[in-house]
Amino acid sequence: MKEYLLLLPIIFIFHDMEEVVGFCWFFRNNPWLYDRFPKVMNAYRGITNEGMAAGVYEEFIPFFGVSLLAYYFPSKIIYAFWFGIFLSLAGHFIVHIGHTIYLRKYIPSFITSVICLPVSVNILLRCTRIMTFDAVTVIAIVVSIILMMANLKLAHALAHFVNKKVQAV
Repeated sequence: MKEYLLLLPIIFIFHDMEEVVGFCWFFRNNPWLYDRFPKVMNAYRGITNEGMAAGVYEEFIPFFGVSLLAYYFPSKIIYAFWFGIFLSLAGHFIVHIGHTIYLRKYIPSFITSVICLPVSVNILLRCTRIMTFDAVTVIAIVVSIILMMANLKLAHALAHFVNKKVQAV
């Protein structure tokens, strides 16, 4: 299991660099997105490169932190949290691929999602052969997925906070 632990933050960084580089440009140059999906797009309205980078950095903390904890202090519960976070990241890739298919337009994050999804699924499948899935493990996995969803909300809030600070300067 130890050989896979640090791949989580590496895959996250690889994928999110495409998002940081392209998302702000994409949203500013595609006003039709705001017309078609106003409710969804309001969550991204006005996000600057600085705000996006701050949000991505905040999201990186649990990926790296849990990976380091699992690496240096291996335990069934920490492995389960790591697995749940990795599962969340794989789900994130599926969402990006789905968005691109639905919109029929390239979305920054699509290329790395296509590259990272099979790698992530392979790692997750290998880990399922190593881990034991009892009730405690499953609960820890579910809790970590819920926490990652809440963390995404926090990352959006941080991105908007940084935007306000950047615009005030």
